[in-house]
Amino acid sequence: MNKHRFSDEERAAVYKAIAERRDMRHFLPDPIDQNIIHNLLQAAHQAGSVGLMQPWHFIRITDQQLRIKLHQLVEEERIATAKALAEREDEFMKLKVEGILACAELIVVALKDQRQPHIFGRRTLPEMDLASSACAIQNMWLAARAEGLGMGWVSLFDPVQLASLLNMPNGSQAIAILCLGHVDEFYPKPMLEIENWAKAKPLDKFVSKNTW
Repeated sequence: MNKHRFSDEERAAVYKAIAERRDMRHFLPDPIDQNIIHNLLQAAHQAGSVGLMQPWHFIRITDQQLRIKLHQLVEEERIATAKALAEREDEFMKLKVEGILACAELIVVALKDQRQPHIFGRRTLPEMDLASSACAIQNMWLAARAEGLGMGWVSLFDPVQLASLLNMPNGSQAIAILCLGHVDEFYPKPMLEIENWAKAKPLDKFVSKNTW
């Protein structure tokens, strides 16, 4: 008997949140309770981070004109990405890749400045600041799903232009635009699978023993 193990119901809830998490792009306009927003940010802030460096910074976008400018940045990159995809350009342009103008809450996640002095766990793997921030985003994603809220991670933007738009300090770097909001329903499976853009591979393709 493992005294540290959660109850059957608690474990089921954790696995359910993981299994039913989706990258959402369709949102309802209903506002989100601000206490829930605080709880989601707190969940993100409780993520594990290498050397306890807590490399993340969250910027809540509450100005509508600024939201529109962020959407324009994403649209520019969406078009550039489509052209880079060559023969799949038309197919890509039909995909809905974000919900920036529709979601109730918009949050930019960035790597904070002055991260260089943190070398604990990063001397040979400096990218662990990014990995740690990704853990924070995943915490928020799972907490949002548990709250019945959808979240989408948008990465189609020029980080230099976004940093300039948000007056970010030198050394910082934007890594995500997060769309949060109520949804009519959650996708039964990843939307890119529904749209026949890509197909998820099974676990056994990613696990080996002792050697690659």
